[in-house]
Amino acid sequence: MAKFTLADPVQFLALGFGSGLAPKAPGTFGTIAAIPVYLLMAFYLPLVAYALLTLVMALAGIYICQKAADAAGVHDHPAIVWDEIVGFLITMFMVPLSWQAVVTGFVLFRLLDIFKPWPISIADKKIHGGFGIMLDDVLAGVFALIVMQLLF
Repeated sequence: MAKFTLADPVQFLALGFGSGLAPKAPGTFGTIAAIPVYLLMAFYLPLVAYALLTLVMALAGIYICQKAADAAGVHDHPAIVWDEIVGFLITMFMVPLSWQAVVTGFVLFRLLDIFKPWPISIADKKIHGGFGIMLDDVLAGVFALIVMQLLF
């Protein structure tokens, strides 16, 4: 059984502010936790700052997810949802702010993250460590971003 503590700032972030501790569908709850983060960033940050902060969060996620995985003793424990947060932020990049876009982006990202079509599935199976934990969700976010740009 994984031993997580929300008192540890790295685990707090890795666990999506606690959302990843949901007993069912932690990835979905992690993506839900990403929505207010997205809304704050989309509303208050210029596009360049949004992009830079998302990049920093993705790079920091390699370390954050690796440390949490080490604490759990599992490669990619389901409670680690920082990657879902970053993936959703990527999905929503440059998408006009509306509730319809948020719902569409949420559903699209979750479907890609759950079903992991090629090449997302390759990254998920072949690349390990913090980089591997982040990569499949970053790829899901990029593919969802492409679809979102076509839709919106």
